[in-house]
Amino acid sequence: MIYLTRLDGSTYVLNAERIETIEARPDTVITTIDGKHFLAAETVAEVVARVVAYQRSVRGSAGASGDQGEQRVD
Repeated sequence: MIYLTRLDGSTYVLNAERIETIEARPDTVITTIDGKHFLAAETVAEVVARVVAYQRSVRGSAGASGDQGEQRVD
């Protein structure tokens, strides 16, 4: 889950595992795999960075148990 900001300044939490696309139109539009759209005040790069950090935190605990199948994301 990642924290994001609505255009009105309020915050919400989005399941990063469900994100399909992130676009700048010029506002950041996040589309989930079920077709729902969410607007975010963060830039595309900021959302991607939060998703990557989330994925690393989740996979980091799996890697500690000897999982060698993890792929590096830069």
